[in-house]
Amino acid sequence: MTDYTKKKYLTIGEVSNITEVPAHTLRYWEDEFNLLRPLKRESGQRRYTSADLKTVEKIKKLLYEEKYSIAGAKKHLLKEKSQSAQTEMPFFKSTIDSVVLKEIKKDLLDIKELLEREI
Repeated sequence: MTDYTKKKYLTIGEVSNITEVPAHTLRYWEDEFNLLRPLKRESGQRRYTSADLKTVEKIKKLLYEEKYSIAGAKKHLLKEKSQSAQTEMPFFKSTIDSVVLKEIKKDLLDIKELLEREI
């Protein structure tokens, strides 16, 4: 078996071999799931990343093991994505000091005032 871990991009055939999902099913999933968007070369050949591979494995698990419908799997993945985004946002907000933001706002308002005087 080929060692795919060292490759930056995988073809649809390689992803099919790894995940045991037929290539035509992977193409169908691309149409159904917005989270699965492999890069495409000018020739149209798909280039899957490790993130794409993880997404394929999640979809496969939801559909085949957990018996979700396509619609149910979409909702589950979107909910999962929104939850991860919500947990990331408080971290982002806490790293920016409100005093610094107030100073930036004041500086921007000063710049705006100077620009309005010149017009």
